[in-house]
Amino acid sequence: MDTIVLKAQKRDPKARANTLRRVKLVPAEFYGRGVENVSLQMAYGDIRRAYKSAGQNTIIDLDIEGSKKKVLIHHVDYHPVSDDITHVEFINIKMDQAIHTRVKVKLEGTAPAVKELQGTLVQSIHEVEIKCLPADLIHELILNIDALVDFNASLHVSDIKLPERITLITDPELTVATVAQQKVEEEAPAEAVDLSKIEVSTEKKVEEGAEAVEKKEKKD
Repeated sequence: MDTIVLKAQKRDPKARANTLRRVKLVPAEFYGRGVENVSLQMAYGDIRRAYKSAGQNTIIDLDIEGSKKKVLIHHVDYHPVSDDITHVEFINIKMDQAIHTRVKVKLEGTAPAVKELQGTLVQSIHEVEIKCLPADLIHELILNIDALVDFNASLHVSDIKLPERITLITDPELTVATVAQQKVEEEAPAEAVDLSKIEVSTEKKVEEGAEAVEKKEKKD
């Protein structure tokens, strides 16, 4: 994969975050072991493209006014309505020091309990925490779901195959995927109709009608 370079400028401490966002700049912070914290700003389009390509587990060359740093995107904030990126945190890394990060878990294959038993696939864990050198980082981990043959079967973190130089930190006993049986909604039984009441009601109306005719005849 090509190296991702992201340009940034040091941010004026007096500059308000909302003011920067109005002119399509994103406020950010750079920090990490052995470096000073630096407040930054960068073009919205640049960070959007970089994050789309890198995610949170690809090394980025962060160019701070000509000084390049190896970083990972540690955290991203979004606007609750527009979903625009509103703030970014970068963490400094050293290529010879192991890092802790989280990697997505992607399910692949066909679960017989879904295909043949019409169950619903349930993924309980979508990412796991790992430890490795920066050069050994990967975008995602694959978990095959062919073993989910019935509603009692389950796959755990320990079933994920890891590359040799990556160490798992997440509890290996945690369940990643299962298949749930679909609930069948039972129709409520129709209420029984008491025909005797209908007959009584009808008879009563006939009697009332006869009485009305008789009264009219007497009156006439």
